[in-house]
Amino acid sequence: MSTVRIGIIGIGMIGEEHIRRCSQVLSGAEIVALFDLNTDRANDVIAKYSLDAHVAESAETLIHDPAVDAVFVTSWGGTHAAYVLEAIAAGKYVFCEKPLATTVSDCERIVAAEVDGGHRLVQVGFMRPYDSGYRDLKARIDDGTIGEVLMVHAAHRNPSVGDTYTTDMAITDTLIHELDVLRWLLNDEFVSVQVLFPRGTSVAHAKLKDPQLVILHTKRGVIADIEVFVNCQYGYEIRCAVVGEKGEVALPEFPAPVVRHGGAISQTVLMDWKKRFIAAYDTEIQDFLNGVSDGKLRGPDAWAGYLAAATADACLRAQISGEIETVSIISQPDFYKH
Repeated sequence: MSTVRIGIIGIGMIGEEHIRRCSQVLSGAEIVALFDLNTDRANDVIAKYSLDAHVAESAETLIHDPAVDAVFVTSWGGTHAAYVLEAIAAGKYVFCEKPLATTVSDCERIVAAEVDGGHRLVQVGFMRPYDSGYRDLKARIDDGTIGEVLMVHAAHRNPSVGDTYTTDMAITDTLIHELDVLRWLLNDEFVSVQVLFPRGTSVAHAKLKDPQLVILHTKRGVIADIEVFVNCQYGYEIRCAVVGEKGEVALPEFPAPVVRHGGAISQTVLMDWKKRFIAAYDTEIQDFLNGVSDGKLRGPDAWAGYLAAATADACLRAQISGEIETVSIISQPDFYKH
């Protein structure tokens, strides 16, 4: 595989994580340029990982740099659309962390730009389809082990969140992963949503309603209930159980050994989300690098990013209305049918 020269926009926590894996774990990548509004931060990361890279004057300069083959957009979500559109215009491959954009209309603009360009350039950072547990779930669903799917029960729990985390972020920052991975698991589309607020936890701050229960209906009649509880206190946990006519298939509860000691049975629960999906992130980014090298991306595309945004938009409306809201989507371009 040829070496892919990478430029990274946004050197926050996830940006640095991708720098670490590209420079120390994966093959076929060379980081040649970084941009962050905090120039000192970018220079510190270059020194920390001994990168042979420079700090670009702007994100646009980085994107159009002839030494950059592919761009990673790991900046604040509100900047994603502009940078992805600029990369498409420049004919550059771009890996965009979720969300693809913070509005449905911007996602539509990205889809239209990529279709007009005639070549797939965008991969969205949904890592769940690369997780071995989810892949095993999908294999069991697809091979008919549990028969036709009837229901899905899922949960997304975090030990705690900061004061800047608000009620809508439970959808746009947290649930967004389930919105993508469940559609992929079921090979089905969401048609309506409802958001319910049970009794709130006393540890949530005043601007956050927590927990939330999201009910999703699919085109084929499957109902999925997803609990989002971001102040559960005890740890980080992702649950997913798919119920079929002949049985159920579920993610393993905890990726940790069972300890029997001192009159008790126990398991350690992770507190850090990065550790839960670290292998999936590695596989995801390696797949992107391989796709760039091959000239053919295979991971979640801009259409997947658009569908997640459209469903999230319906969820946000449902948070406010308390009613069942319809998921409205445009017609899928032939470009994305595969």
